[in-house]
Amino acid sequence: MIIQSNYSLKHCNTFGVDQYAAAFGIIQSLDDLNQIRESDQPVLILGGGSNILLTKDIDALILKNELKGKSIVYEDDQDVFIQLKSGENWHECVTWAVEQGWGGIENLSLIPGTVGAAPIQNIGAYGAEIKDVLIELNAYDFDSKSEISFNHLKCMFGYRDSIFKNIKNKGKYFITSVLLKLSKHPIPNTKYADIERKLAEKNILHPTIKDVHEAVIEVRQYKLPDPAVIGNAGSFFKNPIITLHQYDQLKKINPDAAHYPVDSNHVKIPAGWLIDQAGWKGKSIGHVGCYEKQALVIINNGGASGDEIWKFAQGVQEDVMNKYGILIEPEINIW
Repeated sequence: MIIQSNYSLKHCNTFGVDQYAAAFGIIQSLDDLNQIRESDQPVLILGGGSNILLTKDIDALILKNELKGKSIVYEDDQDVFIQLKSGENWHECVTWAVEQGWGGIENLSLIPGTVGAAPIQNIGAYGAEIKDVLIELNAYDFDSKSEISFNHLKCMFGYRDSIFKNIKNKGKYFITSVLLKLSKHPIPNTKYADIERKLAEKNILHPTIKDVHEAVIEVRQYKLPDPAVIGNAGSFFKNPIITLHQYDQLKKINPDAAHYPVDSNHVKIPAGWLIDQAGWKGKSIGHVGCYEKQALVIINNGGASGDEIWKFAQGVQEDVMNKYGILIEPEINIW
């Protein structure tokens, strides 16, 4: 593996921020990983660069994940178990599964990034999360210089969270592959209003997973800007989970407050709705703004630094907290 010094990361992150890495290498095999711990230089893993905001130059070795491959490990009449290498493009793998008629991840269509990033973030959309189908994953442990397995329980999945986001584990593991269990007789998940509305527009009464796949793509393409045209990292903030008491207080301010039940004591509030209600949708300050079609998306209008984007995001956070008493936390990683 070739290590490059003082490497520009501008084309390695979807915000298009031009920061530099002290060192940069591309991982294409386990042998490449075995070479890494020859020095004590800190390590950071980079997939598609669609879930990070670079606010400074990175004094570390950045490893770009390009491990490729997908295969069937086992199948029966009901289910199929597929292994995906971590450098594969996530959306391309979703499309491949849908084309085979395997259900379980179609609601996660068009989420940018690599397969390896999916369990770290426990990606989710439209009523589905990767934790719903992940059986186990393999990860390279830099300390022991060997591959180890994490079953579903050991991954410690939470809302946009996993054991791999724990600060003490950052740079310790490099996810190499995931094992997913998909259904050969899937029941499409259409419970989210945007999906129901899109299917109704097409007069689809009995949707297949392909119909859901295509509906999700169309909804996301309408709401989210193309990073190749407008720099962004998709949803910038997590949807906050609040207590019923907090929700009752919110309803006093806005009786029509959007929400989704979580359990008997908590509800989830769409962060985009809060940001929109606070008046940020379509608003720009300097080179940064909230996308006009989706307030949850912070965009680089051209020439913004990572620090400028982060300060804008903190302004949104502070305003939502002041107006509604609800903390919205970043979904993306701030470097």
